[in-house]
Amino acid sequence: MLTLYIGNKNYSSWSMRPWVLLRQAGIPFEEVMVRFDSFDAGSQFKSTLKGLTPTGKVPLLVDGGLAIWDTLAIAEYVAEQFPDKQLWPADKAARARARSVCAEMHSGFTALRSACPMNVEARLPEVGALIWRDKPAVRADVQRLEAMWGELLAAHGGPLLFGQFSIADAYFAPVCMRLLSYGLPVSPTTAAYVQRVQALPGVAAWIEQARAEADFLDFEEPYRLHR
Repeated sequence: MLTLYIGNKNYSSWSMRPWVLLRQAGIPFEEVMVRFDSFDAGSQFKSTLKGLTPTGKVPLLVDGGLAIWDTLAIAEYVAEQFPDKQLWPADKAARARARSVCAEMHSGFTALRSACPMNVEARLPEVGALIWRDKPAVRADVQRLEAMWGELLAAHGGPLLFGQFSIADAYFAPVCMRLLSYGLPVSPTTAAYVQRVQALPGVAAWIEQARAEADFLDFEEPYRLHR
């Protein structure tokens, strides 16, 4: 049985990717939630992960005696272990494109991710309006997302980026949460894709559990003093 170590569902965008991937694909796994108390060396968070992963971070996938960290590595491992789930597109060119956009998300969109940290439970449209007004780099990131998603949806006919659910949709699920939480202005095509991702059973389950956490962590809340 696979074991997936994750952080708080309300805040941990990196954890959301493999959790949604496994859940949506119907791959059984055990979940270990490691609460974000702090990221100091002596924190309970770091103590729990000590000896499991050299990075001291989540997500972490454990399969027997093997530990896999980093979301791309986890996604690739799961795709190899469960080829019947077709988590990458079957077509060679589409598969290369899917890997490219996941890698772009993995290393890019830093302005959007920094200005709009994931907060599933929150509704912050007033904050989003100020961010949109004052941060051209965020606007550029959203423009790139819209161009990418629009092109892929048109090329593959939807309803998801490569037709059926793939690693790419799990990878962009946290971005969908950001667009919703901060009410950033997007096109009807983008908004419809976000709604379809939100309605996926794996994503809907994550959202439901994130909203039920009731765990306010001030260091993850740059825009609110309380919940």
